[in-house]
Amino acid sequence: MTRLIDEDDDPYRWLEDLDGPDAAGWVRDRNAETMAALTGGDRFAALRAEIREVLDADDRIPYPGWRGDRLYYNFWIDAAHPRGVWQRTTLDEYRRPEPQWDILLDVDALAAQEGENWVWQGATVLRPGHDRCLVSLSRGGSDATVVREFDLVRRAFVADGFTLAEAKSAVCWIDADHVLAATDVGPGSLTTSGYPRVIRRWQRGTPLASAEVVFEGEQDDVSAYASHDHTPGYERTFVGRRLDFFRSEAYLLTPAAERVRIDVPSDAHWDAHREWLVIGLRSAWTIEGVTHPAGALLAARFDAFLAGERELTTLFTPDERTALSYHAWTRNHLILATLADVRSRLEMLIPDPVGACGSPGRWRREPLAGAPESEHSRVVDTDPDVGDAYLLASEGFRQPATLRLGQVGGPVETLKRAPAFFDASGLTERQFFATSADGTRVPYFLVGDPGAAGGPTLLTGYGGFEVPELPHYSGVTGRGWLARGGSYAVANIRGGGEYGPAWHRAALRENRPRAYEDFAAVAADLVTRGITTPARLGMEGGSNGGLLAGVMLTRYPELFGAVVAHVPLLDMRRYHRLLAGASWMAEYGDPDDPADWAYLREYSPYHNVDGDRPYPPTLLVTSTRDDRVHPGHARKMAARLRERGHEVAYYENVEGGHGAAANNAQRAFVWALTLEFLWRNLGGEG
Repeated sequence: MTRLIDEDDDPYRWLEDLDGPDAAGWVRDRNAETMAALTGGDRFAALRAEIREVLDADDRIPYPGWRGDRLYYNFWIDAAHPRGVWQRTTLDEYRRPEPQWDILLDVDALAAQEGENWVWQGATVLRPGHDRCLVSLSRGGSDATVVREFDLVRRAFVADGFTLAEAKSAVCWIDADHVLAATDVGPGSLTTSGYPRVIRRWQRGTPLASAEVVFEGEQDDVSAYASHDHTPGYERTFVGRRLDFFRSEAYLLTPAAERVRIDVPSDAHWDAHREWLVIGLRSAWTIEGVTHPAGALLAARFDAFLAGERELTTLFTPDERTALSYHAWTRNHLILATLADVRSRLEMLIPDPVGACGSPGRWRREPLAGAPESEHSRVVDTDPDVGDAYLLASEGFRQPATLRLGQVGGPVETLKRAPAFFDASGLTERQFFATSADGTRVPYFLVGDPGAAGGPTLLTGYGGFEVPELPHYSGVTGRGWLARGGSYAVANIRGGGEYGPAWHRAALRENRPRAYEDFAAVAADLVTRGITTPARLGMEGGSNGGLLAGVMLTRYPELFGAVVAHVPLLDMRRYHRLLAGASWMAEYGDPDDPADWAYLREYSPYHNVDGDRPYPPTLLVTSTRDDRVHPGHARKMAARLRERGHEVAYYENVEGGHGAAANNAQRAFVWALTLEFLWRNLGGEG
């Protein structure tokens, strides 16, 4: 295969220099222009204050997580704690309107004490014991983290405990004195995607550099990974390689350090729970003369499967309208979450504990108690170490969330109800289907006043990596857009996971334009139905959705009155050379392969800016500290749009990572900027 050698001419490559003085000066100038244009009026100040009020509201649901010790853990951010506090409480306290929380770590106090801009990135609690954890903190919200061992009894970091310097690390407990660690330890330890490729078994009190290497991936992999199952009687360690974004190779690591292959298709996702192995298929799999379709979920006895037996039970088979979204284990049951035309369905599967001759046996199924049919429901957490309880959140575009506690075979209790942040009494939620260029029916949701024909409408979408866009309640969108008279639409385009792996594959690599045709079809359908006009239709997308925004701008500019791209991917010639970009080549293609670049070149927004074609006003938002999608994408796109005479506003937050904001003040600013830009350019009144 002939490979491209020279990079295309790119006069704005200098803007990829993250903190270079010339690039930093350019960013300061663009930020000043945008802030002067959009943030000076009373309306912006009021909008930002309203959004901040939503984000910091004291009566939000403090969503909990379970860690196997029957306590309710929560990370809470509000006006008094802008960086947040990690806290926990008991079920009896959690039931109260204002629970008493046990504060484990105050990130604001820690940041002030250490002079660091710490952003919480989570914690891994030691099981069993629950007296230690590994806390991950990032500087400014980046993906790279510092990992430090924390004593949950003393509420203090452990002197000379397990600590990893800033890197895109992965770490998990084996026991109180051993962890599995993957991190940057110098040349050769990372993949070309910038993630660790070497797994070490690290013993307390010893240097990481001398820790035993238990697994190595290849440099061209996305990453190596490891996990440890602490379930009593089922303790086991897994290691593996992520070959690309969708394919992996996994092994059971025996106590004798032997590796036993988990012999499932490389693009399947799987998990082991107690005696069970559950396998989700992304492509068809023929085994023992039976072909299981893509999107199916299968079960086998774990030990029997590793021993070579292939007796499988089908737990779910998709159809053209229904797809598996995810599954979650309780101690003795499996919860299946499916989507039927993008509406959630939850059911519980109960395995037969006998199963003749060690076979997988039969599974009974029934609807999961507590999930309203009229709302979108999701499993917030389960705690398989403890029992068969589950936490369930249900919400809709107009309905604030309700958090319920259920017990398999027992009662369902309402624990919390979220407040309403806007008046939804005059609004409706409708689902329509647009017809794409190739005849495919593409669903989308529309929320707004059904009598407000031709008004400002905001359309959003994603369409990538098999990630679905699902109904949810947003106080920010409600307060900042719907309450002002705008309509809001969510497109469920191909490339996402709304209809399973086939829906994703339909927009993979050279088929990526199908996603863009779908979104354009939804935009046109909104106009055909009289809901809005092109001049009053705006669109917003982030990350891969930012690429979607860039393509809408350069391929379908006549459909929109304004375009917003958050932390966008825009230069498809160099995306694989920037930060984590190489890990996405399974989704988009390899620009160094001439055959792949031939189709990438056709839609790469940065390479298709046309100075002779009218474009709608555009806002690009990114973060200097985004170490996933390089801010150079947005910088260079803004520069090229300016060069060719188009109206573009640009804002780059100095921190915030891939979320473009590190705290609620910054989030409120970014969303106020976004909504003010859209409202002005789509002819919103007031």
